[in-house]
Amino acid sequence: MLSDKTIEIVKSTVPLLAEAGTVVTEHFYKRMFSHNPELQDIFNMANQRSGRQQFALFNALAAYAQNIDNLGVLKESLARINHKHASMHILPEHYPIVGGHLIGTLKELIPEQFTPEVEYAWREAYALLADICITEEAALYAHSKNNHGGWSGTRRFIIAHKQVESQLVTSFILRPLDSKAVITHKPGQYLGIKVQPDNAQYSEIRQYSISQQSNGKSYRISVKKELLPAPGIVSNYLHLLEEGSFVDLYPPAGDFFLRSEDKPAVLISAGVGQTPMLAMLQTLLSEQSNQPVTYLHACENKQQHSFDQFIREQGEAHARLTHHSWLNQGGEESDFSGLMDVARVAEQLPLAEGDFYICGPSGFMAAIKQQLLALGVDAARIHYEVFGPHQDL
Repeated sequence: MLSDKTIEIVKSTVPLLAEAGTVVTEHFYKRMFSHNPELQDIFNMANQRSGRQQFALFNALAAYAQNIDNLGVLKESLARINHKHASMHILPEHYPIVGGHLIGTLKELIPEQFTPEVEYAWREAYALLADICITEEAALYAHSKNNHGGWSGTRRFIIAHKQVESQLVTSFILRPLDSKAVITHKPGQYLGIKVQPDNAQYSEIRQYSISQQSNGKSYRISVKKELLPAPGIVSNYLHLLEEGSFVDLYPPAGDFFLRSEDKPAVLISAGVGQTPMLAMLQTLLSEQSNQPVTYLHACENKQQHSFDQFIREQGEAHARLTHHSWLNQGGEESDFSGLMDVARVAEQLPLAEGDFYICGPSGFMAAIKQQLLALGVDAARIHYEVFGPHQDL
């Protein structure tokens, strides 16, 4: 436990962090990669270039300092971080490296305010955070290793089948090279995939949602070829791989998953954000349940409308499934045109008792969350997944 003095000192540095802003985290990453370039095999360097990772780390750092005397309010955020770390195989020995560069950054940027007393308090605070994360991540690793079909670290998989789903999205069926069972995943979770694209200096790790329910034999990911604002290094590389190629996978992870199969569920997605929803939908419809399921999806146009035929077939086969689509450049191919407006179908939704799951671009999710709150949905029943570094909506 931290002393009252340590808590007081760390909280007193919040204004300093706010004043410095993301300069702190930008300096931190430059410092760390300069001294420990091998960590570029772990971190998403595309997020470094875009600034998303620095922004996310700054928010996490400020939130930790602000709530250091009440870490319970950070439980959900820490769980997301722990699962992301597990999908990248972050180990206990990485934490002293990160901590050393964090302290070094603060000493270099705010030398007058970062006195020996402040440094000691931050070292104590970081040690506590590291211990919490290491303990939680150890439990995730133990689960992945010790359950049937599980493994530790990377495991080699073969691309058994590729399926073009739309103009930008292709699905990959991944089977283990050793032909043994694979650990089950909760519907909504993702895989960490490790590759080294041609001409890449470092390995690249990305997380892709598993787009089918568990079957104990294989996984399916459905990957959007990212073109703007710059071509995605990993997504474009994967699209070029042929059936029979190999990739390395970390075990399933993620704290965004189907919470209950005994309550009405509303799945809401945009673009490739539908991938975790597909696993949830298949799971819900395969269960012996009378609970209604609603699926709302938005995308740009018909050419980018992945899995449209599959959803329609599920609607015909299951009377308890209701589905609607919005095409921004819509026409007769969709139920609605323009941006998604949940109020258009509100009378069909279980606003008072259902669980609502959202996945898509951050702006879309923030807008849908506000729409749901305006319709009276309890915030505790709204769950969401953010691609890339975590951020609040």
